[in-house]
Amino acid sequence: MENEKIAFERLLNVMNELREKCPWDKKQTMDSLRYLTIEELYELSDAILEKNKNEIKKELGDILLHIVFYAKIASETNDFTITDVINSLCDKLIERHPHIYGDVTVNNEEEVKQNWEKIKLKEGNKSVLSGVPKSLPALVKAMRIQEKARGVGFDWKNKNQVWEKVQEEIQEFKSEIDQANPDKEKIENEFGDVLFSLINYARFNNINPEDALERTNKKFIHRFQYMEEKIKASGKTISDCKLEEMDKYWNEAK
Repeated sequence: MENEKIAFERLLNVMNELREKCPWDKKQTMDSLRYLTIEELYELSDAILEKNKNEIKKELGDILLHIVFYAKIASETNDFTITDVINSLCDKLIERHPHIYGDVTVNNEEEVKQNWEKIKLKEGNKSVLSGVPKSLPALVKAMRIQEKARGVGFDWKNKNQVWEKVQEEIQEFKSEIDQANPDKEKIENEFGDVLFSLINYARFNNINPEDALERTNKKFIHRFQYMEEKIKASGKTISDCKLEEMDKYWNEAK
């Protein structure tokens, strides 16, 4: 524990010095850091998906720097300090884990989640869904909405019911597409319903849809770039090739 204290104190000292002496660090505000923080979170996500432990360590360090940076900026206007941030977090964790720090008994993970949401409502949240950030990417947001609803017992009983819903939504989407004069807004709405129900089915099968889609993205990029390299090596450009030739290289990449 002593090593952790020394390391964290060192970080705070470095942050104080940078804020005082570095032109770039002196200029930063919470608003200017915001998009950089988002970028760092995505870089951490990439490292996790690639299972690159060294990169995960580096990206966690970058995120920790941002947390300390925000707190430093806030301390300069006497709004809060890093101590306030840490104590507030500890208080929240203790409050929301009465099965550890109180006399509440739970039998499984689901009951822990249900207690968490009930406590948040008692703390003043107007809705179970109010804790879902508005700016989350839509796919991640759908997953979080479903998890929040499940936390208070609003959920399907089994995955077979969810799959039936997926099929129902696909049929409704297809029905709109097949109209003589399809309405773009209705088609979009039905397609959204298909995606939402598929995300629900993924959740019931313990699949993170964001991770699954990102792995597919990376797989597609790898295969497409392999195809580009092979076509270039043959002295052609990709626009010169017929689909059959591209398919040959695509299948090689698999």
